Amino acid sequence: MKIMVERPQDAAPVEKLNDVAFGSDRYGKTVYRLRDGVAPEARLCFVALGEKGELLASLRFWPIAIGETKSPAVLLGPLAVQPELRGMGYGKALMRHGIEQARLQGHKMIVLVGDPEYYNPFGFTREQALALKLPGPVEERRFLALGLTPDALDGVAGMIGKPPGLAKAAQKRRKRA
Repeated sequence: MKIMVERPQDAAPVEKLNDVAFGSDRYGKTVYRLRDGVAPEARLCFVALGEKGELLASLRFWPIAIGETKSPAVLLGPLAVQPELRGMGYGKALMRHGIEQARLQGHKMIVLVGDPEYYNPFGFTREQALALKLPGPVEERRFLALGLTPDALDGVAGMIGKPPGLAKAAQKRRKRA
């Protein structure tokens, strides 16, 4: 397996994998509304490729802003693995790589909605997300966060939204549609 930054030619296979893994109804979920009209963090989108270049798994991160102070953070997801390859470590390898790259790139906090049983071993906890709110329904126990620096959570609280500038651009696009 080779982990690399997602390339333009990976976009369609990644979307197909996400359809298989999460279904087309995923677009109505709260975290997908945060992604609407926002480009993912290109340097934090990864694919795991097999020996023949086939897509095994993918992971993306998206920019977000938290609270009135618009504290920057990243939203993890989706993490998707080909169904027949689940449980073989591809997702975990992408997670370790993605978290480390986010840290190296200077990000202080990662937020996600996912199964705590899977994400807790990477350091994500519900406790780190208690002062945060999502702009829509979510199962509380699945709303998790990870501080990447010792002071990452200091003073960070409130509603999660799109980064400044991007939120306004997305609103304009919706009005035109």
